Amino acid sequence: MAAIRDARSPNHDARPAGAVVDILLLHYTGMRDGAEALARLRDPAAKVSAHYLIEEDGAVLRLVDEARRAWHAGVSCWQGAADINARSIGIELVNPGHEFGYRPFPPAQMAALVELAQAILRRHPIPPARVLGHADVAPARKQDPGELFDWASLAARGIGLWPASGPAIRPSIGPGSPPRAVAALQRSLAGFGYCLEITGAYDPATAAAVAALQRHWRPAEVSGQADGETRAVLQSLLDLAAGRS
Repeated sequence: MAAIRDARSPNHDARPAGAVVDILLLHYTGMRDGAEALARLRDPAAKVSAHYLIEEDGAVLRLVDEARRAWHAGVSCWQGAADINARSIGIELVNPGHEFGYRPFPPAQMAALVELAQAILRRHPIPPARVLGHADVAPARKQDPGELFDWASLAARGIGLWPASGPAIRPSIGPGSPPRAVAALQRSLAGFGYCLEITGAYDPATAAAVAALQRHWRPAEVSGQADGETRAVLQSLLDLAAGRS
């Protein structure tokens, strides 16, 4: 593995006693360049950090030891657990993000991520279904790493899940759909991991969860509405996570 350079951040604390690292959480920095992002991740006043930062040229910086809790997830939730920082390794990828000129992630950066992520997965019991993006655990607040991130290539290298192709599941579900259909969709999203109330109403939280799922697993269609292909993707993910495929 390529050398990892230390660039320590003071922004971390102890993981809770007995905490098991079972989530790998990927982010983009969403800042103008890597230097600006690194400065913020090391600024005590900012109170944010990650375990690693990967530059666009593939350079990997270690900011926080994996044994410590880095402060990268913020207000977040997955499968009912709210303290995502306590149970995750956070990796920041330098990218200006949707605010400053979102662009594809360069091959050198992705290659470095694959190497780092594979090493992390050897050290921690992180299931494929818990290799996630920031948008997955905070869909109402975050979009990263976004629809240009190549999740499929990571899954092909044993990092995360990628859904099997299959026929669309009709009908589409969105605003105006019958409450029973919306509640079924909400139960499926919650069953996979998104933290949702089962209300039967296609509310903003439901639309945000659908959009997060699309950004990760169906990036060609980020609408926040569960069309037939999105529903098929969700069902495939549920099957994969349950070991049915």
